[in-house]
Amino acid sequence: MAELIENSSPPRMAARSRRGLLILSLLVVAAALGWWLWPVSAPPKDAERDGGWGRDAGPVPVRVTSVTQGDFAIELKALGTVTALNTVNVRSRVDGELVKLLFEDGQRVKAGDLLAQIDPRAYEVALLQAEGTLGQNQAQLRNAEIDLARYKGLYAEDSIAKQTLDTQEALVNQYRGTVKSNQAAVAEARLNLEFTRIRAPIAGRLGLRQVDVGNLISAGDTTPLVVITQVQPISVTFTLAENELAAVLARVRANAQLPVQARDRSEKLVLADGVLQSLDNQIDIATGTLKFKARFANADESLFPNQFVNVRLRVDTRQNATLIPSAALQFGSRGAFVFVLDADNKVSVRPVGVGASDGATTLITEGLSLGERLVLEGTDKLKEGSVVHIISDPATAPVAAQVPPRAGA
Repeated sequence: MAELIENSSPPRMAARSRRGLLILSLLVVAAALGWWLWPVSAPPKDAERDGGWGRDAGPVPVRVTSVTQGDFAIELKALGTVTALNTVNVRSRVDGELVKLLFEDGQRVKAGDLLAQIDPRAYEVALLQAEGTLGQNQAQLRNAEIDLARYKGLYAEDSIAKQTLDTQEALVNQYRGTVKSNQAAVAEARLNLEFTRIRAPIAGRLGLRQVDVGNLISAGDTTPLVVITQVQPISVTFTLAENELAAVLARVRANAQLPVQARDRSEKLVLADGVLQSLDNQIDIATGTLKFKARFANADESLFPNQFVNVRLRVDTRQNATLIPSAALQFGSRGAFVFVLDADNKVSVRPVGVGASDGATTLITEGLSLGERLVLEGTDKLKEGSVVHIISDPATAPVAAQVPPRAGA
């Protein structure tokens, strides 16, 4: 009986496999027929004509702006470095032990303020010694002068020889020279004693102290006690390419004061306003640039020595200039152009002459008139004669660039 069951299993399994293959084949055939007979809709004629995107299917949505007039500042941009007007490394002029420091790190000081004290005792002793020697020689001089006056009287009476009088005169002159040398020694000792009191040579802001109390210092030390930088006023050094010099030099030779702005790295925040002070006398042949220096009052100390800033040098200001947003300006193989709208909201391509730009606003030298409407956004789907749909029309909005905020505002 067991043998019968075992022999009957293979035929049943073969029959099941054949049924499965048959069902799978029928499903594949049905799917192929469905795909073949599925209706395909033809693309619209306008889409076929314009590459399937319907460029001429209807008005193109755009945003517009208008041509305005206003004063436009022509500025040259450069990267500058802030430099202190004066920098002083405060060092000792005499040797001795540093006994006092009379300042705080970063403190503002005036010229003549006392900064440090060196042990003065050795220099006080030297001054007393020089004064004692001076007193001794002054007494000898007075005695020699009395003898000289007496010898002159005796010589007038023909009581002494001329040689004796001459010898006494020479001795007086010798003592006078000695006294003068002693006076110089006293002055030197007094000066050295004064040098034990270290004072600020200029007004400015102190840095961090480099030497602590108790150290022995000397006039030959390379490490300063502290560094003073004069930051009011302060300078900014920058360079301009030689092809930008013509306009600047013309204004400088006319004795015009050119405004200069120092901005932060993002160029959004105005750190300080100043004026062009001077320029170098030769162009750097390695870079083709000329070095300029501007001066800033720096009343709020927004500029620090060795700080990197973005510089804007205003060369000129165009009055009643034709202005458009820079985003409305397009460039092609034939040059710069704009999309101008007529009364029926149809687009025409118009070439324009482009002047200076500050990034947000561009000066137009020719090709546009005040009040004309221009396409600002949505220009990628436009061509000559296209009809547009205006999403918003900020025609009354001013085009002038936004004034950057001031530091500390």
